[in-house]
Amino acid sequence: MHAFDVLGDPVRRRILELLTDGETTAGGLCDVIRREFGISQPAVSQHLKVLRDNGFATVRAEGTRRLYAVDPRPLREVDRWLDNFRRFWTPPLHALATELARGKRERRLREQPPTTDDTTDHGRDR
Repeated sequence: MHAFDVLGDPVRRRILELLTDGETTAGGLCDVIRREFGISQPAVSQHLKVLRDNGFATVRAEGTRRLYAVDPRPLREVDRWLDNFRRFWTPPLHALATELARGKRERRLREQPPTTDDTTDHGRDR
């Protein structure tokens, strides 16, 4: 299965989001996903299996519990693929950051109380 086929499903994306905070039990994941998506425990287990089988998640046993975690390797591959497209959004984001900084500077200058140098009329005839 291609990485975007795995990530194309909103349930699997949500599971990965939940795993970004660290290892999580299968039961904890199931509770959240069942509540948010209204799907059964076996359906959540199938999504976890797809994530495991495609390298996006790892699982380890701790007693009777199963702890899931993100495996970042396939996400790095997705990130490398996305590098081909960053040029479409990176310059506009840099321009936006520049405009935001300019706006903050202008607000700061407007909010500063005038100094004595600012209020002196240097161009006045004597």
